[in-house]
Amino acid sequence: MSGDRFRPGERVRVRVADTLGHVRTPHYTRGHSGVVESYAGAFPNPEELAYGRSGEPAVPLWRVRFEQKRLWPDYSGRPQDTIVVDIYEHWLEPAETKSRRTARPKNDKGMTRRGGKVKR
Repeated sequence: MSGDRFRPGERVRVRVADTLGHVRTPHYTRGHSGVVESYAGAFPNPEELAYGRSGEPAVPLWRVRFEQKRLWPDYSGRPQDTIVVDIYEHWLEPAETKSRRTARPKNDKGMTRRGGKVKR
């Protein structure tokens, strides 16, 4: 696999998926949009390596920049603060794509899994 799916400056969204096992994509990024900073290369899939498998084929890894206030609504730092997260390509989709699962999952009390109130 090569790093030709996305380009620096392109908006992407992290897929929302509640997967079991070893996952390298931080939960706090799932469902959020960010901007591709750069292509980091292709590496064996760590989600497969964790179970003693080969991790092949190699998976492209992207550096994606997120606004911290969008990841953490209660963030009290500067409004322009950002964080760059390395995310494997199979977790990313173009931001303009309508994903079937882009909203954070809610529990039966109308709360997100991270405990924040959901606006109805």
